[in-house]
Amino acid sequence: MSTSELQAPGVAAPSGSTASPADAHFRSDGAADRAMRRLLGIKGRDLRSGEGAHTAFRISVVISALRCVITYVAIPVLIPILSLAGWVAAPVGIALCVIAAINGVISVRRFWRADHRHRWTYTAFIGVVFVILTISTITELGRLGVI
Repeated sequence: MSTSELQAPGVAAPSGSTASPADAHFRSDGAADRAMRRLLGIKGRDLRSGEGAHTAFRISVVISALRCVITYVAIPVLIPILSLAGWVAAPVGIALCVIAAINGVISVRRFWRADHRHRWTYTAFIGVVFVILTISTITELGRLGVI
């Protein structure tokens, strides 16, 4: 076993070692993993971050579900009843999309910082969620006449 494999997380490898301190203790050091960590600004592994990753994920999903319920159920029912135009629905939808996107980024960073074994699965899932949020935001901006 090499010296870098025996290093404790967060402890720099001795000089002369080929492994960088930030990457020496990650589950995978493949090119895709290194690129994703660089994109997300992950410098080192934090096992405590895994505890918050699942919570942030749940919050992100709940906010997305809430956005869907408000946008596709509550607003279509309430607009005719209250005679409200799209000027109410669009800002609410955009605000919920922004909140869901921010929470999604926070949770994906936590999955990667914790070096979670399902980090790629979650990254793919949140990518699909971001596509849906982008389409929803564009639709809402169109409703406001911005686009």
